[in-house]
Amino acid sequence: MSSSVASCSKNSADSAAGGDEARIRQGARGYRYGPASAGWVPRPSGPVSAEDGREPLIFVIFGPGGVGKGTLVARLLQMRENLWLSRSWTTRPRRPGEAEDAYVFTDRERFLARVEAGGFVEWTEFAGNGHLYGTPTLEAPEGEDVVLEIEVDGARQVKAAYPHAVLVLVATPSREVQAQRLRARGDDEREVQRRLAVGEQEEDVGRKMAAHVVVNDDLERAAEELAGIVDVHRKEP
Repeated sequence: MSSSVASCSKNSADSAAGGDEARIRQGARGYRYGPASAGWVPRPSGPVSAEDGREPLIFVIFGPGGVGKGTLVARLLQMRENLWLSRSWTTRPRRPGEAEDAYVFTDRERFLARVEAGGFVEWTEFAGNGHLYGTPTLEAPEGEDVVLEIEVDGARQVKAAYPHAVLVLVATPSREVQAQRLRARGDDEREVQRRLAVGEQEEDVGRKMAAHVVVNDDLERAAEELAGIVDVHRKEP
């Protein structure tokens, strides 16, 4: 591991309010998405100040399932300091061999309670399996920029809430490689085929939203490209 290891503290705040699944809206491409709390207004000014006094940057690393977002982000955090990775919540079960802190693994009731309390910047329900995913409100430590590792629909929601967010689409070099990665993480064949079909649509949408596209064909090369994107935006006035 590089000596320039990022401060990658995780957000794991609990929620404290009652959920109401009836508030969930039906979204595009089979997703159901939020925020669900009608009284919640995103904070356009962003989280706490960065180290140099500027507003902290928000890097949204997004893409379809199986493109290698998690591995790429983990390498980025080793390569660049003062990046804070927001830990997403999910109701899906932990995969075999998956780190306990890969997500805040929770149940549906607790997740929807946090939705009702306005505790997510974005959240999505996948129609194919009914699992919920969400990014908690951004509360990065002072002096650090924010990194989000999320899906395509979540990136759209974050951009709406934080227009200055930098969207970076991670793309796979081929559908065959994507399928291999999905199988390697334990997805069954039915889920692999569903993810591939959805992934084609998501990539098309993602390319229209993204400020940058990184093809994850080689981890070190792609990580260097992603780190370079971070450097460029940090140098902007």
